[in-house]
Amino acid sequence: MRAANDIKKALHNLADQLPDDATWKDIAYEAYVRQEIEAGLAEAERGEFAREEEVKDTFKKWGVQIEA
Repeated sequence: MRAANDIKKALHNLADQLPDDATWKDIAYEAYVRQEIEAGLAEAERGEFAREEEVKDTFKKWGVQIEA
C-alpha cells in the first residue's frame, strides 16, 4: 500500500492529466482503475498468479472462447 504522501502526489498527478471538463465521476473512475492496477501489480510481485486452468475455467463461465 502506498504511503499517504505518495497517494497525495499521485492524486495531484492525476488531476494534472485529466481534461479541463472532467467530472467527479471521471476522477473517481480514474482513481479506482489506478488503485486496481497497483493492487494487481503488488499481487504479481508477491507471485500470486492464477493457474492457467483457473483462467480458462473462468473465461469459459463468462462465455469467452479461447483459441488453442
